[in-house]
Amino acid sequence: MSPREKARQPLVGIALAAAVGIVLAEVFPAPPPYATCSLLILAALVSLIWPRPLCTVLLVMGGFFALHLVQQADAPGKKLAERLADRARPVTVSGAVVSEPKSSVGGFATFLLQLDSIEIGGGREACNATIRARWKGQPALGDEVRLTGMAEPVPPARNPGVFDMRSYLARRDVYQSLFARYPEDGAILATDGGNFILRLAAKSRAWMQATLTRGLEDSPDAGALISGMALGLRHETRDDIEEPFQQTGTLHLFAVAGLHVGIIARLLWILARLCRLPRVAAAALIIPFLFFYSAITGLHVSSVRAATMAAVLLGGIFFERPVLALNSLAAAAVLILAVDSNQLFTSGFQLSFAVVAAIILWQNRILRPLLRLSETDPFLPRSLVSRARRFFERCYFWTAGALSVSAAAWAGSLLLIIWYFCLLTPISLLANLTVVPIAFCILAVGMLSLLAAPFSTSLSLIFNNANWSLSKMVLGLVHLFAQLPGGHIYVERPHWPLAAPTEITVLDAGAGSAVHLRSNGEDWLFDTGSARDYEGFLRDYLHSRGIDRLDGVVLSHGDSLHIGGAIQLLDEFRPRRLLDNAAPDHSPVHHAMLVRRRQLVASGDSIQISHGVVASVLYPPAPFQAKAADDEALVVRLEIGRKFHVLLVSDSGTKTEEALLRTKPNELRSDVLIKGRHYSGEPGLGNFLDAVQPRLIIATSVDFPERERLPDAWAQMVRDRGITLFRQDESGAVKIEFFDDHWRATSFLTHAIVRSRSR
Repeated sequence: MSPREKARQPLVGIALAAAVGIVLAEVFPAPPPYATCSLLILAALVSLIWPRPLCTVLLVMGGFFALHLVQQADAPGKKLAERLADRARPVTVSGAVVSEPKSSVGGFATFLLQLDSIEIGGGREACNATIRARWKGQPALGDEVRLTGMAEPVPPARNPGVFDMRSYLARRDVYQSLFARYPEDGAILATDGGNFILRLAAKSRAWMQATLTRGLEDSPDAGALISGMALGLRHETRDDIEEPFQQTGTLHLFAVAGLHVGIIARLLWILARLCRLPRVAAAALIIPFLFFYSAITGLHVSSVRAATMAAVLLGGIFFERPVLALNSLAAAAVLILAVDSNQLFTSGFQLSFAVVAAIILWQNRILRPLLRLSETDPFLPRSLVSRARRFFERCYFWTAGALSVSAAAWAGSLLLIIWYFCLLTPISLLANLTVVPIAFCILAVGMLSLLAAPFSTSLSLIFNNANWSLSKMVLGLVHLFAQLPGGHIYVERPHWPLAAPTEITVLDAGAGSAVHLRSNGEDWLFDTGSARDYEGFLRDYLHSRGIDRLDGVVLSHGDSLHIGGAIQLLDEFRPRRLLDNAAPDHSPVHHAMLVRRRQLVASGDSIQISHGVVASVLYPPAPFQAKAADDEALVVRLEIGRKFHVLLVSDSGTKTEEALLRTKPNELRSDVLIKGRHYSGEPGLGNFLDAVQPRLIIATSVDFPERERLPDAWAQMVRDRGITLFRQDESGAVKIEFFDDHWRATSFLTHAIVRSRSR
C-alpha cells in the first residue's frame, strides 16, 4: 500500500483506536463518571486547538472507552440478574419477542424476550431487561406474550472445550432464562408488534425459504444447504452436515457475507441499468435493499459488515470519487462498534473483519508471484500467441485469482480458527477453490428462483431442481475433502504454564461418566457418557484437546449413561485399543459392539496405559455375573509415576466395596477416589473410605432422579474424615494434574484448587 493510499484511509486508524479504547474499558476498572467526562472534554478541546492525527486518535479512543463503560453500566439485564440472585424463582413476565423463535423436537420454542414488566412475589414492576425464554408455544417475532415459569441464571458450561452459552448471552446483556413448561403457562397478548422492518424481514425470509425449497421436500439435506447459503439459516442444518464444512474451512458459506451481498448488489445493479435508471438513483435504491437483505438473514455481523461496505462503496457515486476498500471496511467496523461495543469480543466480528482485511491486504501480493509463473514473453506480439495459449492464460488467471483469495482468507483466519475451533484446515485452500464457484451458482440460481416465483411456479421449480443438483455436488465434494488424510487437524489451544506429565479430567456427565486420561502423549477414555453426552460435550471436548484419534477406551459396565456414546465415539475417534468388561450383561450397547475387536478384562489384569501409568483391574473377577450391571462394574486403580494412585469405582455399590475389602484390602489405598452412584442410591461404606484413605473424592451428583443425588449426610461424613469432596453438581468437571512431587485438582465451575504432595 502506497503512502498516498494510506493518507486517504483515515478510518483505519480511527477503527483501531476505537478497538483499543473498548479493550481498555474492558480490562481496567471503571473510573468515576466525572473523570471520564472531564478527560473527553479535555481531549476534544486539545484536538480543536491543536488538530493533529494523534489528538484525533486519542479522542476516538477516549470516546469509545466511555461508550463501552456506559453500555456496561446501563445494562438492565445485569441489574435484573442482581435483583433475582443466583437461585430459581417463580415469576410472571410480559414483553415482546425480539428474536426469531427456534423450535426444538419437543415442541418448545426458544427466543429472546424484551420485558415490559415482571411480577416477583406478587408485586409487579416495570422492567426493560432481555431474558432467554423457553415455552411450549408458537410465538412469532414481534409478538407480545405473557409467561409464567421459573427464572434462573443462564447455566454455565460445565465442561471445558464446549460452547459457553452463558458468556455468549452475557455479551448481549442476557443473564436470566425463563422456562414455561406447559402451553397454558403462557399466552400471546398481541401479534404483529415490534419493529416493522424486522417483522417484514422475517415474513420475507419465511416466503423465500418456502420458495427456495419448494419441490425439495424429499431431500431435506439439500433444502437445508440452500436455505443456509442463501438466507443464513444455519440452525436448520444438522450437525452432521455442518461439521464437514467446518473441517474443510467452507463453513463461511453459511454466513451471509460479501459473496452473498455482492451477488445481490450485482443483480440489483443489472436490473437498475435495464430500467435505464441513472447511476445515482440506482445507488440510492440498492443501498437500502442491501440492508433489508441483511435484516432478512438475521442481521449477523458478517452481513451487516458487507452491507455497510457496499453502501460506502456505492456512496462514492454520489460524490463522484472512488472509495478504497480498506477504508470502507474500517467504516463498517466503527459503525458496528458504535452501536454495540461488545461486538468486538465476539468470534463473528473478529473472523469477519480479519478475513476481509487479509484479502484486501494480501490477495494481490499472493497473486502477483502466481501470475509470473504463466507470463508469456512481453516482447511477443499478442497476435502470435496461439488460441490454446490464450485460453490457458485466462483459465490460469481465474484459478490464480481464486487461489490467492482463498490463501489470503485462510491466513487471515488461521489463528482465530485455532483459538475458537481448535482446528487447522490445510484442505481449505483446495476445498474453497472447488466449492465456492458452485456455491456462487447456487446463490445465483436461488435468486433467479425467487424472481421467477411470483410469475411462474413451474419456472421456479426448474431452478430449484437445478439447485438440488448443485447442492448435492457441494455436499459430495465437502464430504470427500473432509475425509482426506491430513486435510484437517484438531489442535489444542495454546496454554500456560506447560501441561503436567499426566493429567486426568473427570468430565461432568450428570449421572453417567466420562474420564479422560492424558499421559506422555497417550490419550485414554474411561467410559463415554450417554449418546446425548457424546453429542452435547464429549466430542467437542476431545477436539478441543487436539485429539483426532484415541489410544484407548475402557468401558466399565453396560449402563447406557456410561457407554451409550461408545458406538459414535468408536467410529469417529477409532481407538487403537478397546478394553471391555468381561462380565456378561443385557446392555444393547454391548451387544452392538460384539462385532468389534475388543479385549475383555477382569480382576488381576494389568494394562500399561503409558510410560508412567499402569492400570490394575481390581474387580470383578472372572467369571462373574450379577443381577444388576452396577454390581459388576469395573474397579480400576491407576498407578502414576509409582508415587500416586487414583481409584475409579464407577457406579459400584456396597456389595462391590465389601468384596474388595475381603479380597484386596491392601490394594485400595489411593490419593484420589472417583465414584458414581449405585442404582439403589447407596452412597458407600465408611470403612471402605478408611481403607482407601483418599485425600480427594470426586463424586457424581444430580438433583433428578433423587437416587442420583449425593446424600448430605454422606458428604458430611466424608468431610468429617478430613477428605476434600468435589461433588460434580457444584464443581462441574474436575482436572487433576500430576507432577513429579505433587498433584493439583481444579474445579471447572468454582475454580477451587486442592493441592497435595506425595506420601
